[in-house]
Amino acid sequence: MKKLYIPFLFLFVLIVSACGNNETVNEDNAIDTEKETFTYQSETGPIEVPTNPQRIISLTNGPNALALNANIIGIDEWTNMNPLFQERLEGVEVVSEDNLEKIIELEPDLIIAGSHMNNIDKLNEIAPTVVYTWGKLDYLTQQVEIGKLLNKEMEAKEWVKDFQERAESTGEAIRAKIGEDATVSVIESGDKEFYVFGNNYARGTEILYQAMELKMPDKVKELALESGIYTFSSEMLPELAGDYVILSKNPDGDNSFFETDLWKNISAVKNNHVFEINTKASTYSDPITLEYLLVFFGKSFLNN
Repeated sequence: MKKLYIPFLFLFVLIVSACGNNETVNEDNAIDTEKETFTYQSETGPIEVPTNPQRIISLTNGPNALALNANIIGIDEWTNMNPLFQERLEGVEVVSEDNLEKIIELEPDLIIAGSHMNNIDKLNEIAPTVVYTWGKLDYLTQQVEIGKLLNKEMEAKEWVKDFQERAESTGEAIRAKIGEDATVSVIESGDKEFYVFGNNYARGTEILYQAMELKMPDKVKELALESGIYTFSSEMLPELAGDYVILSKNPDGDNSFFETDLWKNISAVKNNHVFEINTKASTYSDPITLEYLLVFFGKSFLNN
């Protein structure tokens, strides 16, 4: 019996040892998987990027990446100034494409940049750099594209579908209340001039005109639809203001004009059809901004 027992004992030890080695191999494979890259098809061609980037510098499209809970360590100054993103950007460094030394110090594993920016080649030497051209993709496709880059495509697509459904539903309710023919203008006040926007220039224009299908005044359509933005003097306000006005207003700017008779005599003002948004919080078309403005528009139109 003892002679038979020893070989079996030896065999058992070998099996246990093999299992232990397999566990080690599996752990090694798991570590290797975490370090894997994949080929992302960017607008400038294929580029190898981390599957799960841990140190992202976002010189553009930062809000899109923030909406997907990306691990951002560096952000552009304009995104950093936006009040909607303050909590999410706590501890994140402000950087630009011209400050290469600071970017090197941050040791990024992925950089997101705009095609118009300087030093793209040098940025690529620091880390894989994916560039986007502003306006080349529509606002929803852009979010899906960032999702692909960050290995979160499904999450991005699910948000797009859900957002479209909610925005369309809210738009139907708004049109039912204000009338199908009621017009809406999106106007922004500058230091010495005003701007009116088409249907794809942030400030909620994508929601109002594309998703909700609200009407744009004919004069605005003529001047701003193709270009996206039209600059005008205050004398043109009565011509460009629709039945409802979304006023993008800088809280730190000179807003004395809004105390003048010209402003007070505009039909939308007299009818209490002006809804103010903070310019600083509305210059992007990312999910965080869109969600904020969708709620604001719903409350403003439907509770007015």
